[in-house]
Amino acid sequence: MLPPHVTLVDAIAGILNLSSDSAYRRIRGETPMVLDEVSELCSHYNISLDQLLNITSHSILFENVRVNSGNYDYMAYLKGMLAQIQYVQSFTHKNIIYLTKDIPVFHNFYDETLLAFRYFFWMKTIIHDRSFEQRKFDLNCVTPEIISLSRQITQAYNCIPSTEIWNTECINSTISQIEFYRESGYFSSVTDIRAIYESLERTVLHLKDQVEYGSKFMPGENPETRKDNFSFFYNRVVLGNNTILVTTDNTRIVFFNYEILHYMFTRDEGFCSACNDDLKNQIKRATLISQTGERHRNIFFGILLNKIRERKKYL
Repeated sequence: MLPPHVTLVDAIAGILNLSSDSAYRRIRGETPMVLDEVSELCSHYNISLDQLLNITSHSILFENVRVNSGNYDYMAYLKGMLAQIQYVQSFTHKNIIYLTKDIPVFHNFYDETLLAFRYFFWMKTIIHDRSFEQRKFDLNCVTPEIISLSRQITQAYNCIPSTEIWNTECINSTISQIEFYRESGYFSSVTDIRAIYESLERTVLHLKDQVEYGSKFMPGENPETRKDNFSFFYNRVVLGNNTILVTTDNTRIVFFNYEILHYMFTRDEGFCSACNDDLKNQIKRATLISQTGERHRNIFFGILLNKIRERKKYL
């Protein structure tokens, strides 16, 4: 679990307030750890003591990251997400498999207009931030700091080899959110609604470009300078459930995103191994459309783009 630049002895010595020599003796097993020390390490790294002692149990330890509307700080939320991605990025060998039922959060940050809408929607409808209660959507609602941090998250994600498994339903929730705001009178003008749909359209077209090249890059970047690190599968059988499997040098972590912003994760080896097998089975039943499968790629993205363009007709 340690990033490459942190040594085991330094980590243990620091957490348990020991000398390096004392930490080495515990690592080598010369000095047994007392229960308080084991408890402190387990608490610090969110390790299940049952799992550590190989106690058979049907219980799995998850760490929950749930947004608290009472003292919510969106910048802190983004910084936490960036720290998670940079932690994965720090390893030599890393990979992400993303089975999604919505547009993955990283793809919401390419275009400022879509980013502004998602931010406003999250704050007003999901977080119930009081400062947004009486506000209508404003294209300038998002600050330069949030834009910068969001871009850093996507740039970090773009550096990690990834496999994404999509269904043509993945775009529906975003369209439903836009339509809900339109029907609720939360837009000041049709111009704003059109701008969001056009931003969503640009995002889908940029995703199509990435899939075609088989690499992740920011808008305006030369894809020829990016290495092949993006596999994209068109899944026509099962609508995903926002499951993310992260594999690093020696560890697997499974993340579950739920209720839009909240997520939980576990490092339980048995559970992560089972999820890995399940995702590999999903991939076997899906169609690879990155770098190959041009006909299926055009069909898939044609369906997404037609959904957006149909909505634009009625504005």
